[in-house]
Amino acid sequence: MARAGAKRTYAAPAIEKAFEVLELLADRPQGALVSEMAADLDRSVGELFRIVVVMEQLGYLRRSEVSDRYSVAYKLLDVALRATPSQEIIRAAMPEMQALARATVQSCHLVVPSRGHGLVVAREESPGTRGFALKVGAQIDLIQSCSGQVLLAFSSARDTERMIDAAEADRGEAVDRAWLAARLALVRRVGHDIRQSPITHGVTDISFPIFGFDGVVMGALTIPFLELIDGSQKVGLEAARELLRNTTLRISDRLGYQPDGAAPAA
Repeated sequence: MARAGAKRTYAAPAIEKAFEVLELLADRPQGALVSEMAADLDRSVGELFRIVVVMEQLGYLRRSEVSDRYSVAYKLLDVALRATPSQEIIRAAMPEMQALARATVQSCHLVVPSRGHGLVVAREESPGTRGFALKVGAQIDLIQSCSGQVLLAFSSARDTERMIDAAEADRGEAVDRAWLAARLALVRRVGHDIRQSPITHGVTDISFPIFGFDGVVMGALTIPFLELIDGSQKVGLEAARELLRNTTLRISDRLGYQPDGAAPAA
């Protein structure tokens, strides 16, 4: 795993190594031995051993008693949720997401921007016997996905440019800016995005933005609409879209958002 080569003014080697370990383990759900981490990071075991042990003592890593492999502990997620606006939007969204899943008999998930990708921070599964859902913590392609394009379309021009730049860095290739600008203009014009999933057959993604009190987009709420062919489906695509639209309006209202010209809530 190559380390970032950007020129920096200050250096804190121990902190850099700790974050290298976290980023490595983020892609290793099965965990890794200290020797494996050292090999992948081009570090010596001695460089990493004390750092890994201290991170375990602080609760950010956990070591398997069976395999001695280290993995990221839930404390990191807890800190991240408490230290970012995610907790506020999750608290506002979860009751509405639960009601939406019951009404549509579809799953839904909440995506927030995270540098060059989107991050699923909450989900509600379909109460039916069949469904399609993304995991909390899943990374979403900002450029191609329905949720990602909603986040880009309703962010400020500066934030959108920053996220696209970060996405290009993550991808290692340039984005077709003209194509993307046309897509985002369409999403802004209609107020949401709806289209066939670029990944999963039989799924139509529907996504609407959620705004905070300051008018800034905080997230995108998405239904990966799974169409059944046995006639048991009670809520169709168009009805699900309207239910999702109204859900995001209520969540935004909970967060204090007032559209231009709206009267203050009583």
